[in-house]
Amino acid sequence: MESDIKNVLEIGPGKGVLTKYLLEQDINLRVCEADKDMVTYLEDHYPKLHNNIIFLDFLKLDMSKVFDGEPFYMIGNYPYNISSQILFKMVKHRELIPEMIGMFQKEVSDRVIAPPGSRTYGVVSVLIQAFYKGENVVRVSPGSFNPPPKVNSSVIRLTRKENLDLGCDYSLFRTVVKTAFGQRRKMMRNTLKGLVKDESLLKEDSFKRRPEQLGVEEFVNLTTRIQQAQEDYKGDETSDK
Repeated sequence: MESDIKNVLEIGPGKGVLTKYLLEQDINLRVCEADKDMVTYLEDHYPKLHNNIIFLDFLKLDMSKVFDGEPFYMIGNYPYNISSQILFKMVKHRELIPEMIGMFQKEVSDRVIAPPGSRTYGVVSVLIQAFYKGENVVRVSPGSFNPPPKVNSSVIRLTRKENLDLGCDYSLFRTVVKTAFGQRRKMMRNTLKGLVKDESLLKEDSFKRRPEQLGVEEFVNLTTRIQQAQEDYKGDETSDK
């Protein structure tokens, strides 16, 4: 962690199983909890959290206001039902979040850090790995919980990369990735043809591959080529008028 950042946001603290340890650290801690009963419990049992509990669904939280625009770390035993949405929100506000650590359903965490070519590599993998480097911290079996869930869990750490500039339009990059993996068994010359104005591009090697075969940088290059072709097409249309 960057030593000069003291701000930490815990998501979904529940009854404070993790919170009690965080309160022992020299950090500026705030917690986001959507369950009113849990908020009441935290207020009663952790007086140190006074004025630092955000009673709100995390997905509705204005990230720029959590620490008045200052960067912060994210941590938590994340609610499994919205874990992917939490990750996408983190990516959206990547300039504020240098690092995230937390527990996810193992199936989700495997997708996040999956390498190209693997069965679990997909949209989540590419969009997160574009900006963060992921690593497994520890696997957690169902027996570690009471009552035990029906799924395995995993704690992962995501550390932001130094360069946040992809070199292409991020909105188009995201569209390319999602469209490509929408039919992951098809070659991208078939799935992406609706985005390509210059059909000669479809003959290039990258378009003859399936999406799970491309790494992040290859998706960036692919997006750059599509973006340039779209801009050239618009330019040609303008000159014809």
